[in-house]
Amino acid sequence: MATAATKRIWGWWFFDWASQPYNTLLLTFVFGPYFAEIARSVYMGQGMDADAASAAAQAYWGVGLTVSSVIIAVLAPFLGAIADGTGRRLVWVWFFSVLYVIGSYALWYVAPGGDNLFFAVAFFGLGFIGMEFATIFTNALMPSLGDHDDLGAVSGSGFAFGYLGGLLALIIMLTLLAENSATGKTLIGLDPMFGLDPEAREGTRSVGPFTAIWYVVFMIPFFLWVKEPKTERRPLELGNAFASLRELVAGLRYRRSLSAYLLSSLFYRDALNALYAFGGVYASGVLGWEITQIGVFGLVGAVTAMVASWLGGKADRRYGPKPVIVLCIVVLIAVVMVIVGMTREQVWGISLDPASGASDAVFFVCGALIGAAGGSLQAASRTMMVRHTTPDHATEAFGLYALSGKVASFISPALIAVVTHISGSQRIGMVPLVVMFAIGLLLMVFVRARGELE
Repeated sequence: MATAATKRIWGWWFFDWASQPYNTLLLTFVFGPYFAEIARSVYMGQGMDADAASAAAQAYWGVGLTVSSVIIAVLAPFLGAIADGTGRRLVWVWFFSVLYVIGSYALWYVAPGGDNLFFAVAFFGLGFIGMEFATIFTNALMPSLGDHDDLGAVSGSGFAFGYLGGLLALIIMLTLLAENSATGKTLIGLDPMFGLDPEAREGTRSVGPFTAIWYVVFMIPFFLWVKEPKTERRPLELGNAFASLRELVAGLRYRRSLSAYLLSSLFYRDALNALYAFGGVYASGVLGWEITQIGVFGLVGAVTAMVASWLGGKADRRYGPKPVIVLCIVVLIAVVMVIVGMTREQVWGISLDPASGASDAVFFVCGALIGAAGGSLQAASRTMMVRHTTPDHATEAFGLYALSGKVASFISPALIAVVTHISGSQRIGMVPLVVMFAIGLLLMVFVRARGELE
């Protein structure tokens, strides 16, 4: 019995391992900056100067993320209610895994030239939607993995395992496939594998098929070892499913801690998602980093995220998720403040020698802190949600959890896009994240440490 339970936990962890490259490789460190490069070249070809073109590229990326996040926000609670109403969750993981694979694989066709910017954000958005919805349904399985007091360590170890997968995938991309645009060589000086053409950026574009294949291979343990919890299988009755969702939403006014937590996470989790989404674009536009340099930045962040997620899981188990969440938000506010006030020449008025690489070093430290705080924050947030639900209503609750994330998620990219456009500055465009983290931190005051277990 113990062996089956252990395999089930490991299978659940393998979803984090399989899906993490969408965030690590596509959203943040390889495809996102690559999109910024090709979009910037398009806008400069239209007569914009470098700064204006960088801001326009960031705004376009922001609009694409906004649309995807709106779709997720609208559908998540309803799909969760349907899944709980029928007692079936794994079939939805299969369905959205297909979208993940199609969306990521199609990014191979985003070639330099700029005539396919819409294609790029559309298929990236398709895969992103698949990844987010698959995550909702796998998160909903979490309450059935063990006792509530142990789930903090399970969640933290899962994120650590996922970040290890993302780290390995990033190392493979940087050393064997993704080329430097100037030299055509990978990080270790090799030509891209399989005869990929560096002039057509085929090494970097292969990140799409690589991410899709990685997911297909490493989801095998998940589908072999994770089975549907033993619940009554019920026919699909939309009326009953939506009635249950309405009852849950209506009941929030009597569940102060859950309401405060959902509202808090509405702000802080999606400020974090926006920070991930725009970090590589920022490094490309403000600091002028190449894909390979951004990738090394990603390696640093992935290592700290992996270690901190595991340690954060231990702290979560001992102290509970709330102190972990609060500390991580404080760290992230400080990091964003540094990013907003930084250029190659100075940090909030403190002069830096552009030739010394001091600004690069500062941003590497920021990346390490983002990785550490972000990894621990996500793991502890998942545990806190489990403390506010039951196994029978887990998917429905995590659908609301996704909604709380995605409501702000489409506001975050939109605010960044608008502020970037108005100010003409990528740095100033990041200011909304400070406000969102601060609001999330304030609302955590009203969240009970043990959720609804007290």
